[in-house]
Amino acid sequence: MAASTVPDIVIGRLPLYLRALTMMSEAGQEYTSSHELGQQLGIGSAQIRKDLSHFGEFGKQGTGYEVNFLKEQLAKILKVDRDWPVALVGFGDLGQAIAHYGGFAAKGFHIQAIFDNDPAKIGQEVNGKQVQDIARLSEIIRQQQIKIAIIAVPAFAAQAVADQLVEAGVKAILNYAPITLKVPEGVRVQYIDPVVHLQWMAYYLE
Repeated sequence: MAASTVPDIVIGRLPLYLRALTMMSEAGQEYTSSHELGQQLGIGSAQIRKDLSHFGEFGKQGTGYEVNFLKEQLAKILKVDRDWPVALVGFGDLGQAIAHYGGFAAKGFHIQAIFDNDPAKIGQEVNGKQVQDIARLSEIIRQQQIKIAIIAVPAFAAQAVADQLVEAGVKAILNYAPITLKVPEGVRVQYIDPVVHLQWMAYYLE
């Protein structure tokens, strides 16, 4: 099914299914069911079956889902059955933590280029990659055909960085800056702002 016809909220749940299936596979489990997945994830089994039905029929009556098969199919659907080079813009405290985090590479997202505008940080090396001058951002992203970027700069600089990334050909941005970015149609942005989530949870506290 064409990506444009699948609700974005459904796409957002697929990584949760993939994570649960990966854990089952690593534990040696061969089969699962929408009921078991739902119990693990706090999602109704009917919702899981409906989500998966957007992409085909993966289960078998009486046996449920074959864990490794469904895991492989979801990886293909999400296009994470391959490696993706990623650009990281910002090498402050947050950017350094992101650069050192091994979880991205373990899932196929490799930080290929790191940028900053601080002369004291330019030239530093992390995991075999040198921090580059942000003035070279467009050149390097085009050369390495990078389509995914992470923004870890202060809010006041984030929009200008996003503009540069888009102009260089980036199509997906993970934004840690506490600001809503304006990007053209066809560019996807996901936001990670811990303060927003803390404020959201605080509402429910006594």
